[in-house]
Amino acid sequence: MGGLTPGASADGVDTGLVPEIIVTMIRYFIWFVSALLLLLNGKRTLITMRRDWILWILTFLVLFSFAWSDFPEWTLLGNREIAQMTCFGLYIATRFSLREQVKLYAVTFGIGAIASAAFAIAMPSVGLDIDHVGAWRGLYGHKNVFGSMMVMTFLAFFALPVERPLDRWIKRIGIGGAAALILLSTSRTALVLAFTLLALMWFYRNYRWQGKRSIVLGSLGVLVGGAVTVGILTNWVALLTALGRDPTLTGRTYIWKVSLNYLLERPLFGFGRSSFWAPDSPYPRAISTYLSQSFRAPHAHNGFIEIALDVGLVGLALFLICYVSGFLKALMRAYGSKHPEHIWSLGFLTFLALNNMTESYMLRLANVYWVLFIATLLTVKQRMPIFEDEPELPLLTRSYRELPQVGKVREQV
Repeated sequence: MGGLTPGASADGVDTGLVPEIIVTMIRYFIWFVSALLLLLNGKRTLITMRRDWILWILTFLVLFSFAWSDFPEWTLLGNREIAQMTCFGLYIATRFSLREQVKLYAVTFGIGAIASAAFAIAMPSVGLDIDHVGAWRGLYGHKNVFGSMMVMTFLAFFALPVERPLDRWIKRIGIGGAAALILLSTSRTALVLAFTLLALMWFYRNYRWQGKRSIVLGSLGVLVGGAVTVGILTNWVALLTALGRDPTLTGRTYIWKVSLNYLLERPLFGFGRSSFWAPDSPYPRAISTYLSQSFRAPHAHNGFIEIALDVGLVGLALFLICYVSGFLKALMRAYGSKHPEHIWSLGFLTFLALNNMTESYMLRLANVYWVLFIATLLTVKQRMPIFEDEPELPLLTRSYRELPQVGKVREQV
């Protein structure tokens, strides 16, 4: 999958480091093996799938979107990526426990971080972003993608469980190394995401559901967050100018405006997956008239708008139902447990939403983000306790007071 294989960026784009045919062969091998293992463990697979039927309705809608696509062959060809990501994500959720998943992510992203640093130092022509002087891109083709991947590396090591004294040092080195690489990427988006996630994880690690104090702090957090949001929106142009950014977010706002205008033509089911941006589609050329005739927009630069263009407001609504219900489950587990692995679920879902405000990192191409979304969603929605010392998770319709008290849970960190 993109982002997990050298030579492919997180969104599946070939970077030239490894021949594209090799990357494609790796993807098909992963698809074949994961699908075979899912079939061989059919009962466990069905149990995992039953945790979220809305997700499979959304998946079916995406796969069937060729039926109303202007370029059905293009959509059918691209739907292989959805099948690959879905199989791999389902396999991870079926085969590995949450603790095993976090360890797997830490090792995988850690290898990517080490290799990226090695290439940036030993082979600057590969590891440095030639379009941005001094910025590191590692194995991932662009500094922003590299920064995004390092944020997930940071998150994975932060959530890594400590089972031996050596693990604590590995955890600290991983967090510190990922933070350094985020800075070297010079990606402001990645830096803001890292600080946001750090604040979030610190809060939930130290102020889980402990009664009135957490309620008061949580309410204050919402109040402060709302005030900050209003302040940012009110002073949007001034703040972005101070950060050295284009107030239109490098033309993104124009892309969003025109894309949404076209969405009104097919609001319910959209244009079919990737059809809006197909090579022969007139819509990217229309968008270019607002920016530059030499520029062809490759995607919406917003994951939520991208989903709406692919499968309409119906598909976006299905995704939001999956996301919000998964986020609430992750929030409840993070509040009610001292196992650090639960921070991964809450942190990743927060990262996914924030990262897709200015980039399209969900249904577009073959990417690691959708794989991890499926795996995280199906894991966090497990009805039975994820750890032996945790009680069964209450239904979302029941009171938050039914969450386990932190003091009654065995310390794991």
